[in-house]
Amino acid sequence: MQFELLYPYAFLLLLLLPCFWWCKQNVKSVYFPKEEWLPKQGFTWDNHLLWIVTIFILLVMALTAPFTYESEVNSAKKGRDLVLLLDSSGSMAERGFNERDKTQTKYDISVALAKNFIEKRNDDNVGLVVFGSFAFSASPLTYDLTALNEMFDLMTDVGIAGTSTAIGDALVEGLSTLRGGKAKSKVLILLTDGVHNAGKHSPREAVSMAKKKAVKIYTIGIGKKNDYDALLMETIAKESGAKSFFCQNATELEEVYKHISKLEPSPIRSEQYLNKESLIIYPLMLAIFLLSMLIVKDEKGVL
Repeated sequence: MQFELLYPYAFLLLLLLPCFWWCKQNVKSVYFPKEEWLPKQGFTWDNHLLWIVTIFILLVMALTAPFTYESEVNSAKKGRDLVLLLDSSGSMAERGFNERDKTQTKYDISVALAKNFIEKRNDDNVGLVVFGSFAFSASPLTYDLTALNEMFDLMTDVGIAGTSTAIGDALVEGLSTLRGGKAKSKVLILLTDGVHNAGKHSPREAVSMAKKKAVKIYTIGIGKKNDYDALLMETIAKESGAKSFFCQNATELEEVYKHISKLEPSPIRSEQYLNKESLIIYPLMLAIFLLSMLIVKDEKGVL
């Protein structure tokens, strides 16, 4: 069993304690010739002060939010910081990519398979970037994969980030999302069906940034091979030390995700408390009890 304070700086309030005695020393005496006419007071100032100081100290202790826990546990997270970069440009509205359901768009099946992929990434810290004419982070890195899947459900509209394809901006946004991660292995997975034709950053500029940060970029081109820049996709993956994949249908995309799932894990340590129990109630209840006793004794003139 170990003991800790959530807000230890609250103890600085104890620096106010000398004020209680200072206030006492500045109480002026008033001469009254008929002392017997005054009502009898059960409390002296010293008795009053002792009770008030004790109550004050107990309240300060409560403010520090003390708690106990059995042990500090480091739960090993074997995985990586991983960000999915999902193309939502206008061309992703094309249907027929899924042979089992021709009504689904490329975007629909890409979202569905991405969700299926991350559901199995329990040891990964996963984020999401959606891009089109511009890129934005739809989710920061998180272990809460349920919440991340719910975010996918909100990203249902093709063209949510514009109809063009800003691959460079998507990569830069992905690198920015990775910034807060602690894993040694950092990975971007870029999925697109188009050619870079928008944005502030060029793909080569983004790859240069990724290499400096030792970030691998796996690229996935979907659809017909002449629809996207296969050479650029291969270059991005190769220069970052990763691999490039090309998929003509949903089945092939599913296999690609299975292949990427075999990436080497790296340890992440997350601290948590086991059987944490707050102790705030004890000094707080004792302070309330003493305050009640003080009021009662003062009214009765006891002590």
